[in-house]
Amino acid sequence: MLPRPPRAAKTASSTTKNASRASTASKPIPKRNKDALITPPAQPLPTPALGDSEINYSYAIARGEMGVLSFEPYKSLILPFWAFRTVPIAHSSATALSSIFTSYVERGDLVGADMTRKFIQMGMTRARRYANYRGGRKYDAESGEKKTKWEGGDDAQRAARTEKEEASELFKGHWRWCIEHEGYKELKERWQLQKKEWDRGHGIKGGKEQSTPTPKEEREVDDDVGAD
Repeated sequence: MLPRPPRAAKTASSTTKNASRASTASKPIPKRNKDALITPPAQPLPTPALGDSEINYSYAIARGEMGVLSFEPYKSLILPFWAFRTVPIAHSSATALSSIFTSYVERGDLVGADMTRKFIQMGMTRARRYANYRGGRKYDAESGEKKTKWEGGDDAQRAARTEKEEASELFKGHWRWCIEHEGYKELKERWQLQKKEWDRGHGIKGGKEQSTPTPKEEREVDDDVGAD
C-alpha cells in the first residue's frame, strides 16, 4: 500500500469541504418507482473533484468497474440514474447516464466522467449476470462457490433472461461510445499526467495506479439495486 500524503493542518476551508463531502455521501438515496423510466438530471450534477484536489487525485481509474460503489460523493450523485430492470428502463438509464457523462467531459471533470462510464459498464455486466445466473448471483451466498449458468425454465423465465440480455446490449453500446469518446480520452490522458505530478508532490511513489478499494457488496450485495 502506498504511503498517504501528510495531512495539512485543518483550515476553515478544508473543514467546510470535508463536511460537504461527508454530507453528500451520507444523504439517503431517494426511493424510485421501480416501473418509472429514468430521466436525465434537470441541472448538471455537481463536480466535487474540480474544487477539491484530494477528491480529484485520490480517485483511481483502476480496472473495469472497481470503486464504482465506494467512491464518494460521486457514487451517491450518479447511482439514482442507474437501473436495468426492463429494456425500456435500461434504455432510459443508459441515455441519462450518457448525458451525464457528456456533461462531465465538457466541464473537464474526469472523475465524474469516469465514474459515469463505470456505471454504464456495470449496467452491461450486471444485466448480463441476471441473464446468466438465477437471481443475478454468480456466487453461492453460503459456500462462495461459483454457480452454474442456468438454462431452460418456463416461458416467463426465458423471457426475463432475454430481456436482461437485451438490456445488457443496450448498455454495451453506450459503454463503447464512452470509451471511444475523443473528449474523454483527451481528458483522461491529461488527468493521468496531473495525477502523477500530484503524487510526486505529495511523496507518493510512482508505479501502477492503485485500485480504489472495492467492498464485497460491489460483487454481490448491491446486485439488485439496478435490477429492481
